[in-house]
Amino acid sequence: MEPNADKLRGLCITSLDDEDDDETELPNQPLPASTVTVAAAASGYDDGDEDEEAEVMLGFLEKPKHPGLLLRHLFPSKAGGIPAWLDPVNLPTGNSSCCGFCGEPLHFVLQIYAPIESNAAAFHRTLFMFMCPSMACLHRDQHKQWTRNQGNPRRSVRVFRCQLPRTNVFYSSEPPSRNNSDKPLCAGAALCHWCGTWKGDKICGGCKKSRYCSEKHQALHWRSGHKNDCLQIINSSEASSSVLPAVGKVPARTSWPEYQIAIDDEVDLDSDGCDEDSSKSLVMQKHGKPDDTMQSWMDQFEVFSRAFSLLCLPT
Repeated sequence: MEPNADKLRGLCITSLDDEDDDETELPNQPLPASTVTVAAAASGYDDGDEDEEAEVMLGFLEKPKHPGLLLRHLFPSKAGGIPAWLDPVNLPTGNSSCCGFCGEPLHFVLQIYAPIESNAAAFHRTLFMFMCPSMACLHRDQHKQWTRNQGNPRRSVRVFRCQLPRTNVFYSSEPPSRNNSDKPLCAGAALCHWCGTWKGDKICGGCKKSRYCSEKHQALHWRSGHKNDCLQIINSSEASSSVLPAVGKVPARTSWPEYQIAIDDEVDLDSDGCDEDSSKSLVMQKHGKPDDTMQSWMDQFEVFSRAFSLLCLPT
């Protein structure tokens, strides 16, 4: 993604005027832009009840005290890094995982753990947001929405929902103890060794060990050093696991910095004090002066949040 966040500020991703279709509840199901509101994501709020206010939660970026706190069996809300898939087996594949314009794999932006207590099928529920890092694709996406083309629209930003009942094959039905003893009940699908995000359906023809989600990521991994690693694996009598990156250990340049999202109740603000800098003031009050990396994330997520809110507007 281009480092200059100012270029993102001119982008405004709107919602589509598509008719609501019957949805099939599937793991990691892509959502039409018109079917989710931010309030509903947080609390399962019913839009038909106009007399009851939706509960609004605020998210603050924090550096995790320990990387293990962001593993999937702890049901994290997080930004950057690689996704902690709720359903680690049935991942989006094919066109669902790629930009509708350039065809490249989408980059993970953030995920929010938002269970619905009143829905047994959504005892665990997470929303995942992905976007293409190409500004050209984001602008083309905006233009396509302005033209209101009928049919299946191409998108450079996608939101997926995944939900599971309390009793499932992936996690214990008991809450995690968070004392380093928690473990998932089963392993997930093999992921791409370059991005660590999408399912690694393609296998290196040389070592037969490294897996990739796309030919582009295979080529990038090859040029970044796998060419030598591949020969070592082939020449070794027994492939060493230390040669290949462990799950979650992907090249740092392929993902955005990883942060935990701490969820708090909305702060009651004086209406006279609610200016354009109020969100940044809240972060300053809660966490002190941000460093350069945090400030960059704040600038970028100011735009991401606008785009996400517009994507989630009901039609």
